[in-house]
Amino acid sequence: MTKPEYQPVTIAYIGGGSLNWAPGLMADLAADDRLAAEVRLYDLDAGAAQRNAAMGARFAEVSTGQAARYSVAGSLAEALRGADVVVVSILPGRFEDMAQDIGIPARYGIPQAVGDTVGPGGFVRAMRAIPMLAEIGAAIGEHAPNAYVCNLTNPMSVLTGALFAAFPGIRAWGECHEVTKLRKQVAWIANRAAGAEVATHRDVAVNVMGVNHFTFVDRISLGGRNMMPAYRAFVEEFADAGWTAQPVDPEDEHSRYFEDRSRVKFDLTRRFGIAAAAGDRHLVEFLPADQYLHDPAGWDFGLTPVDYRLRDQAEKAARATALADGTASPVAKRSDEALIDQIAALMGGGAHLSNVNLPNTGQVENLPIGAVVETNALFSGLGVQAVHAGRLPDALAAITADHADRQSALLKAVLAGEAGALFPLFHADPLVAPLEEAKARAMFSEMVAATSAWLPETLRGAA
Repeated sequence: MTKPEYQPVTIAYIGGGSLNWAPGLMADLAADDRLAAEVRLYDLDAGAAQRNAAMGARFAEVSTGQAARYSVAGSLAEALRGADVVVVSILPGRFEDMAQDIGIPARYGIPQAVGDTVGPGGFVRAMRAIPMLAEIGAAIGEHAPNAYVCNLTNPMSVLTGALFAAFPGIRAWGECHEVTKLRKQVAWIANRAAGAEVATHRDVAVNVMGVNHFTFVDRISLGGRNMMPAYRAFVEEFADAGWTAQPVDPEDEHSRYFEDRSRVKFDLTRRFGIAAAAGDRHLVEFLPADQYLHDPAGWDFGLTPVDYRLRDQAEKAARATALADGTASPVAKRSDEALIDQIAALMGGGAHLSNVNLPNTGQVENLPIGAVVETNALFSGLGVQAVHAGRLPDALAAITADHADRQSALLKAVLAGEAGALFPLFHADPLVAPLEEAKARAMFSEMVAATSAWLPETLRGAA
C-alpha cells in the first residue's frame, strides 16, 4: 500500500493558550490524513501556551495521520515568521470585562443573550478588541505578508475588518460555525424522511448571505435536491413547539443557558421569506428588544450568564491540564468546524466551499461595499474567493445594512481615535436606541470606565 503524502503546513496560532478553539484544532489535526502541521503557539499568557503545547503533544500521540508538532513562540514575530497559515483566537480582555458588558446594560433594562457581537456588549467589546487585532494585522504585514489568516475572534465582522484595515494586502477571512446549525437541521429532515442516517451537515449546501451572526439562506441543496420546500414545511411543523436535536436537560447548565429551540429562527424565516441561519441567541441581539429579547423564556432561548462562563472556563482549563499532564486521554476526533478543510484546500488539497466573512466586493448586492459580510467562499490553491450570493429581501437588507454601516463606522472611529464619534453609534444600536439620550450616555460612560484599562488613551474619555 502506498504511503500517503502529507502536505506540510506551518501554522502560527495567536492566542495559543485558547481553551476552546485550540483543543478543537488539535483534535482535528490528529484525525486528519492530509496535513503535516507544525503549530507555533503564541499567547500573552506564556504558561497557557506551554500547557497547550503539552496538550498538543498528547494529541500527536494518537494521530491517525502525520502527527502535528507543537512549540511555543516567545514573541508574535517569532510565531509569524515563515507561517503559511495564521489563526487568530484571542479573548479581548477578561471574562470579568464581559460580565460588565452584560451586567451594566442589564441594570438599564437591556438584556443580552451573548453580548459579544452587537448591542451594547458587542460595541464595547469591539472598542477594546479592534486595537488588538490591528496590532496583529500590522505584524502579519511585516512578518508573514503571504500567509493565509483565519480570524476566530468576536465580534467577527468588526475584527476581521480591523485585520484588513491594518494590512490591506492581508489574505484573511473570518470563520464562524453558526450556519452549521441550519445545515444539521436539513440533514435531520433528510434522515427522518429516509428512515436512516443518510446525510450529515457536510452533505448540505446552502447559499449564505448577511453579516456574522445575522445570516440567512435562500437556497438549500442536498444530493442535488432542492431542500428549501422541505425546510419550509419543517419550519411550519415546529414553529410553535420549537425543535432541538436533543431534549434540553434542565439540570445541565450548558443545556439550560445555551438552549436554542430555533423558534426565533423559524419566526424570522416566516417574516422574511428566506431561512434564518444563525442561532437564536445571536439573531435576537440584532433586533429591538421588544421583538424577542424581552421574553427569552417565551421564545425558548437562554441568556448565558458570565458567572456560568467563568465556571465553564475553569472546567475547560482543568480538562486541558489533565490532557497535558497525562491524567486524561486525548481522542483524535473530527469536530464540526471547517477550518481544517479550509487549510487543506489552501495547501493544495482540492477545493472546499465554506461560509466565511470577507469584505463585500459585491457578493451581497444590497449590502454596503467594503463592509465585512458573510457568504460562501471557495478555498483552493488559488486562495479564498468570495462567491456571489445575490440579494437579501429588501426589508431584511435594510436591517442588515444598518448594522453593517455601524460596524464599519465603529471600526473607523476606533482606529482614528475619534472618541466623539462613538456615542452616537452606540446609541443608534436597536437595543440601545429606545433609551433616552441621558440614560444611554450614562450607561456608555459606565461601560467605558469599566473597560478603560484595555482602551487606548484616545478612547478612554469616549463617553
